Amino acid sequence: MISRTWYHIVIPVMLSALLSACGSALNIENYNKLQTGQSYDEVKRIIGEPARCDEALGIRSCVWGDDQHGININFVAGKVLLLSARNLK
Repeated sequence: MISRTWYHIVIPVMLSALLSACGSALNIENYNKLQTGQSYDEVKRIIGEPARCDEALGIRSCVWGDDQHGININFVAGKVLLLSARNLK
């Protein structure tokens, strides 16, 4: 018989894999949920962790995705100032 501990490990892993297979958070529906004035944490809740962020002169520039498919967002004082997308479906 399989122990209950096994279920506590396998079920969350399987659910996570299933959700990942359903698609990326980098899609046009999620992009349309983004707005100027949103906080960095609000953006992360919608589209996840960025691939990278750089900061210069008080502007934090973050990229989700890659050069072919993704979202770029500039934050000033922790809030969205500018955002753009490329090749989202």
